[in-house]
Amino acid sequence: MEKIVSALRNTLGKKGMSEEEIKDLAEYIMSFFGYETEVIDNILTSEDRDVFYMLEEEGILSTTQEQINLKKGKLWRIHYWVLKGDQIERLCQDDQDGDGYEDEFAHIYEEIEDDIWSRNTKDRNENH
Repeated sequence: MEKIVSALRNTLGKKGMSEEEIKDLAEYIMSFFGYETEVIDNILTSEDRDVFYMLEEEGILSTTQEQINLKKGKLWRIHYWVLKGDQIERLCQDDQDGDGYEDEFAHIYEEIEDDIWSRNTKDRNENH
C-alpha cells in the first residue's frame, strides 16, 4: 500500500491530485489486486477500466492477454491488468530521493528573519 501511495504521489500528485485523493485511489487499486499482481479485465466496470487506463498512462499498470483454444476450435482471449512492480519501485525511489538535487545553500534562506524579507521589499517599493 505504501509503495502504491508513493508511486501515485510521484505521478498524479505532481499533476495536482491531493494527498487524500492519492490515498483513496491507492485503496481503490488495492481492492482489486490485494496480494496479487494481476486482475482479470472482465471484473471491471467501464468506470474502473477508465481509471486503469489512466494508471496505465502513468506507467503503474500494464495489460497482457492469454489465448486459450476451446474444444470447439474457438479461440478465447483473456485480458489482464498487471501492476508494474519495477516501475512502482522506481517511482517510490523518486519519492525518497526527490529529484536527486539538493541545494546545499537552501538552509541560508531559512535562517533569515522575516522582518529582513519585508524590509527588503519595502525598500524596493520606495525606490521605484
